[in-house]
Amino acid sequence: MNNDIIAGKWSQLKGKAQAKWGDLTDDDFDIAEGNTEYLSGKLQERYGWNRERADQEVRDFSQTLT
Repeated sequence: MNNDIIAGKWSQLKGKAQAKWGDLTDDDFDIAEGNTEYLSGKLQERYGWNRERADQEVRDFSQTLT
């Protein structure tokens, strides 16, 4: 699933993302609105992950959606 699809279906996917990354707030998800770069940045901030790890988490999440 590419970034455009994630952005287009964000309202449907938001609950799954919240379940996966519970440290992110509702505001984080509302601002993200499917923007994978923003989401990756927030994962880095909240979990202390490096960029590669955060990007991989977002990619892995998107692969579970197909």
